Amino acid sequence: MNDTGYLLAAIGAMGVVTFALRALPFLSARLLRRSAVVQHLGRFLPLAIMTLLLVHSASASAREHPTGPWPELLAIAVTAGLQWRTRNPLLSIVGGTALYVMLRNWH
Repeated sequence: MNDTGYLLAAIGAMGVVTFALRALPFLSARLLRRSAVVQHLGRFLPLAIMTLLLVHSASASAREHPTGPWPELLAIAVTAGLQWRTRNPLLSIVGGTALYVMLRNWH
């Protein structure tokens, strides 16, 4: 096969694989919605993933600064408190983020 034909075949194969991978969740959605395992994971995983992201980012950020983990811990506590009290995710995220930025930039 010449170089042009090989290149077109490779691009075509990549296009088919990409399309198939993007279409697979939509094609299997009906089957997956009925699965007890998927329903359990749908209830459990979002909280677990957010907790892991929180712990990872807070610990990495705390190691970079000489003041230690106190700004991170205070911002996390304020975010959790706002969410618990108001049940407003936007207010919780903005409030916790604003406090964190203020504490990190305050000298």
